[in-house]
Amino acid sequence: MIDLRLLREDPDLVRASQVARGDDPHLVDEVLDADARRRSALTEFETVRAEQKSLGKLVAKAQGDEKHALLTRAKHLAEQVKALQSDADAAEAHATELSRRISNVVEDGVPPGGENDYVVLKHVGEVRDFDFPVRDHLALGEGLAAIDTERGAKVSGARFYYLTGIGARLELALLNAAVDKALGAGFTPVITPTLVKPEVMAGTGFLGAHADEVYRLPADDLYLVGTSEVALAGFHMGEILDLSAGPKRYAGWSACYRREAGSYGKDTRGIIRVHQFHKVEAFAYTTVEDAYDEHRRILGWQEEMLALAELPYRVIDTAAGDLGSSAARKFDCEAWLPSQERYLELTSTSNCTTFQARRLGVRERTADGSMRPVATLNGTLATTRWIVALLENHQQADGSVRVPAGLRPYLGGLEVLEPAR
Repeated sequence: MIDLRLLREDPDLVRASQVARGDDPHLVDEVLDADARRRSALTEFETVRAEQKSLGKLVAKAQGDEKHALLTRAKHLAEQVKALQSDADAAEAHATELSRRISNVVEDGVPPGGENDYVVLKHVGEVRDFDFPVRDHLALGEGLAAIDTERGAKVSGARFYYLTGIGARLELALLNAAVDKALGAGFTPVITPTLVKPEVMAGTGFLGAHADEVYRLPADDLYLVGTSEVALAGFHMGEILDLSAGPKRYAGWSACYRREAGSYGKDTRGIIRVHQFHKVEAFAYTTVEDAYDEHRRILGWQEEMLALAELPYRVIDTAAGDLGSSAARKFDCEAWLPSQERYLELTSTSNCTTFQARRLGVRERTADGSMRPVATLNGTLATTRWIVALLENHQQADGSVRVPAGLRPYLGGLEVLEPAR
């Protein structure tokens, strides 16, 4: 949720953020107007309520005609208080609904524009020059008896799959390597719920413009998460945190579910864009002052994971119009995909500043004893999709795949994945 104090004190900053995102800047004025009406309604209610309380003390002491007149006045005030309470509640609800439509204020320096207006910050690693016909990940995976999309479709429908044999082992290797990386950086590993309540899903910003991506179970009024970020953001919902010793860091391991609505025909071959996958997600609660640096630290740990997998990649600064509503800034790491000769997103990390914490009521007590919202950040450490880049970048002419040295301990020392015979 947007900081209303910031909105009142610097509406032009919020308007500029809206413009950079391609959102409606006039919404800022609507929220300011609704907020003014909310405060006015609340002030009127509190004034009459105070008079009602004072009158109650006079009634207790009065007698005869005076008491009768005061009781009549008290009855009238009670009706007025009830009506004003209703008006104040309605104004509060309207102001809250409007304010939730404003996305987080983008960080200074975020590129303006849409999906294709990102800025490439750097390239890392050499793109391999193959001297044999390149196979895509599905052909390689089928040759290794690692990926089975036909049976996945037979059992569950389009864009479901089985990882079998070495495919299952490869996913577990990647995720366990991610957990080890997280442990080394001071994260607490967490196996998270994959079903959450509406207030948690809404609190993280996933029920806005992209609500059609989310699976919902109407009979239970629960949502399937598309990332463990959601459950981890809700972990400390309604709590006051002690951040005096530094950020609270969690690494969530979970299955993730996404409807992928509107993306038919785009990356639908194989396991690039699927409805279910596994992921280890880094999540941090920290102070507002530390959020910028924590964001860069998470990016650094992601790059260490990509180095372990020996993948050539680039880092991009995502444009404002391509940010989720809760993110003030997002960096993506994209690995080279030889079969399509393009880059494929493998990780993203977002600084959500206080946006999610305001909605979820996660606060810290400052040195002077006051309360304020914390900042939340998230970032991918490994997902099922990494298998795509691993198979394609490390393939060999005979259909085998070289195992990067950093992953070999997680695969019992295997150096090469051999085609099934």
